[in-house]
Amino acid sequence: MTDPRIQTFLTLYDRMNYHEAAALLNITQPAVTQHIKALQSDYGCVFFRYDGRRLARTKEAELFESYARTAVFNERKLRELLGKPSVRSFRIGATKSIGKYMIAEMTAEFLKDSSRTAEITVDNTEKLLGMLDSDLLDFALIEGPFNKVRYGSKLFRRENMTGICAGNHRLAGRSVNIEELFTETFIMREKGSGTAEIFSEVLTGMGYTTDAFARVVIVNDFSLLCGLVSMNTGVSFVYSSVAQKERGLGCFSIKGAETRHDLNIVFLKNTVASDLADEYMSCLQSARSCDA
Repeated sequence: MTDPRIQTFLTLYDRMNYHEAAALLNITQPAVTQHIKALQSDYGCVFFRYDGRRLARTKEAELFESYARTAVFNERKLRELLGKPSVRSFRIGATKSIGKYMIAEMTAEFLKDSSRTAEITVDNTEKLLGMLDSDLLDFALIEGPFNKVRYGSKLFRRENMTGICAGNHRLAGRSVNIEELFTETFIMREKGSGTAEIFSEVLTGMGYTTDAFARVVIVNDFSLLCGLVSMNTGVSFVYSSVAQKERGLGCFSIKGAETRHDLNIVFLKNTVASDLADEYMSCLQSARSCDA
């Protein structure tokens, strides 16, 4: 059984407030303090200090946190395996573009095995990484950047990105200089979205930001985004898989832009989640064969 002091540490690490941590753990605030002091004594270091009235994490706390999350995850999975369940549950995350456009066939193939079930969450990259940290997901298929020191990962697929516009738009079918786009309304995903992060990186690499556009509209749903683009409200930048499956769109390329991007399956390092991800990924080739 995982040391309960570990859960106390992680709760305080996340909340950075002794009172809130105690309430979440349903223990007293002095008990939280005792758990933290005992851990610090065991490991011979300090995890939290006050900077004035603000509680701050030490470098030792940041190091200990990754090991603590690994221990909690592996202990929970071990208990599940020892219980010999007739059906194993997989907690899978996917970013919105991957979840809607890229993994339906793969997941259907995965679930043909009746000994598996799944709880699937579709959200943006930032929120999925937070769910991994909170032990709410086993792994997540993401498109955005992530900390490769903190997380383990495997390549899911490489995907091209493309500019999209209405089918009758002046840009449709063309290769354009980035500056030609700036008179347009740009429709982009919300902060925390992998697609938004990637396009921002493309702009930065060419010496610009989204401030260069005449107007920016933020939309957190791909169907609405593509619908607005098809009705000539603005232009956007999405994965080719998205453009191919939505009607009424024209495509354009941006000269000099790096548009090929790696999509990854991400999990906590040094956990059995790596094996779970492999099991899920094993269905990828079967799904591709079905598509073919």
